[in-house]
Amino acid sequence: MKNLLLPVIIGLLLLGFWSSSDFQEIAAGVAIFMFGMLMLEDGFKLLSGGFLENMLEKVTRSVPKSISFGILATTVMQSSSLVSVITISFLSAGLISLIAGVGIVFGANIGTTTGAWLVAGFGMKVKISAYALPMLAVGIVLVFQKSKYMRGAGFVLAGLGFLFLGIHHMKEGFEAFKDQFDLTRFAMTGVLGLLVYTLVGALATVVMQSSHATMVLIITALTTGKITYENALALAIGANIGTTITAILGALTANFQGKRFALAHLIFNVVTAVVALVFIAPIREVVDLISDMVGIGQNDFALKLAVFHTIFNTLGVALMLPFLSRLIHFLERTIDEPVLDHSQPRYLSEAIDEYPATIVIALRKEVKHLYDNAVELIAHGLNLHRHELF
Repeated sequence: MKNLLLPVIIGLLLLGFWSSSDFQEIAAGVAIFMFGMLMLEDGFKLLSGGFLENMLEKVTRSVPKSISFGILATTVMQSSSLVSVITISFLSAGLISLIAGVGIVFGANIGTTTGAWLVAGFGMKVKISAYALPMLAVGIVLVFQKSKYMRGAGFVLAGLGFLFLGIHHMKEGFEAFKDQFDLTRFAMTGVLGLLVYTLVGALATVVMQSSHATMVLIITALTTGKITYENALALAIGANIGTTITAILGALTANFQGKRFALAHLIFNVVTAVVALVFIAPIREVVDLISDMVGIGQNDFALKLAVFHTIFNTLGVALMLPFLSRLIHFLERTIDEPVLDHSQPRYLSEAIDEYPATIVIALRKEVKHLYDNAVELIAHGLNLHRHELF
């Protein structure tokens, strides 16, 4: 499937490039935005340097703290995918419990809504390309410094610059594109429209592996009048489902805890999406009410979409929290802990490589695990019990 998908995507891109120069600008904007996200991820990995691990140990001792950490980490990093990959890495290394990992997912879904607010409230109303170029210039200078922390700060700054530049190009491309091709002709209403555009949003996020990139596309298309508000809501719901692909792919090389985490992520996002689709009419009324209260214009659909995105993600957390213990029990029953094989590593896996800061801790735990096995083997070989020996 993967081998088939890549040539299809490249073929569609080439067809789009050939047919429209404005499509080139939109595609380039998406590419620049996603490159900025990769630079942000690399920057935060360099800046963590043990701080993140120590903070994780303290902030995941209770569910409310885990949720708060998920919100904060995703708000700062602007990538729920990165938070998911880090969480899988920590789970595989035995640094945090499964319930703490699920709590982080709940928080990450709320934290990811801040990206929509930034784009709708700032990116669409200010010429952000003016900020992007100085950030890129300073960021690239810092990237070539010897200090790890200076390089990390450079990657973060350059990443933000590329994010802003990508948003600018997407906005420019959509504004020019509307004169050539009217996407609103494909607008769909009713239940069918909800389902079709939810599927489109999910597929777009699976392809780009970034709900942030999908949301930026949705908001820029909505702001320039390329899609209707109703279809934008469905696309946002679909993006929430599609974002689980990163955790699923990351869990393929993780241990049983990482696989449980990916399943929890999928269940939570699908349940949240179903609830949003079923109750979309009353949620829209609440969005209008809140928008009126905070002074959002009646036709400011970009900010209304951000309000909707926040409400339905927060609602999902509120609905799932009372069933958290049942969810954990279901995950433990569905994905069994494998019978311990003393010849196989317990804490080291390919998932650890995704976030190298956990390697030292995982290796320390693995050496302790090897030591326990070796002592037991030697003691039994001498017909002794370990407790007698010690």
